[in-house]
Amino acid sequence: VISRLYMPYTSDELHHTGWNACSSCYDDPSKTRDKMIMPCLDGDRVYVVDMGVDPREPRLVSECVLLSGGFILLDGHDFEILNNWERGEAVPEFGYDFWYQPRHNIMVSSSWGAPRAWKKGFSLDDVKIGLYGRTLTFWDWTKHTIKQSIDLGPDGLIPLEVRFLHDPDSSQAFVGCALSSTVFRIFKKQAIEKVISVPSKSVEGWALPDMPGLITDILISLDDRFLYFSNWLHGDIRQYDITDTRNPRLVGQIWLGGSFCRDSQVKVIDDKERKDQPKPIILNNGKRLEGGPQMIQLSLDGKRLYVTNSLYSAWDVQFYPDMVKNGSVMLQIDVDTEKGGLSLNKNFLVDFGDEPQGPVLAHEIRYPGGDCTSDIWL
Repeated sequence: VISRLYMPYTSDELHHTGWNACSSCYDDPSKTRDKMIMPCLDGDRVYVVDMGVDPREPRLVSECVLLSGGFILLDGHDFEILNNWERGEAVPEFGYDFWYQPRHNIMVSSSWGAPRAWKKGFSLDDVKIGLYGRTLTFWDWTKHTIKQSIDLGPDGLIPLEVRFLHDPDSSQAFVGCALSSTVFRIFKKQAIEKVISVPSKSVEGWALPDMPGLITDILISLDDRFLYFSNWLHGDIRQYDITDTRNPRLVGQIWLGGSFCRDSQVKVIDDKERKDQPKPIILNNGKRLEGGPQMIQLSLDGKRLYVTNSLYSAWDVQFYPDMVKNGSVMLQIDVDTEKGGLSLNKNFLVDFGDEPQGPVLAHEIRYPGGDCTSDIWL
């Protein structure tokens, strides 16, 4: 850790972040990727952090408070709130992530759930009464209006991250559905099909009798060859060859903690994928790896996959209390980009349990020069 920037309020909970510019601005010399936009999940604030003046000492330059929901437009120069991006009376019931492909005049947004549900921790009862999402919303990119909303059904509970292929001519995308532990393929602008499904494990000694993988993050390599996702509860990261987008092929997998390691109180009764429970990971500083892999970020050359293990503090406390007590980590996974394959780099470790003011929980990862989950080409 070479620098620390403390936010003014401790209860905001920084979650996803993004750059103020991306590769689509390549022909505009006035646009520079030098500010990080940092919305808060538990508060109404959006912070703007300067990363350009001194990349080794980020500084807070702006703060605004959101008074409404939806897609909020900020001025690209002074970051003042302009208005809502969407038009018309129709709005999705829930929101979360989005991605757009301008050449196809399409944007797709996903749906996590009602804040009053997920802020208190996860409850299956809230799913049953409709407080979590299962729809994808397709938008007209130029008109800013909804074209169609598609209910993914019970196989698409809690769709989170949306990832189009980076090829700007492609109309294909993937979305990871957390609770159903499935990945859907989007094609022909508004058609969908399920292409990956991670089976739940029958267990004893856990919160529920069936443990889902809980796909919480997915990404696509910059060359559009591989798709990666993390199973936060099961504890593994998977690498799929998506050369044939209709038939993703599993080519790499690595286990990094999770909820059913051999030394845990959880006993697996029926597992359709593994014959035994994974061993706990002991890091190079002698500590046991707590939690499960959550946010992932891939280097531009596709050879290094970075991972953190905090999802959201209320859920961290519920499912991985020892991680909250001891702090989370950031790890590096070495990637075989020829045949596929994932391996832990034992020489890299950022332990957020040793922070000056006590253990902290790490989430989003960003590259200074842009990355696989923030760059969109026109």
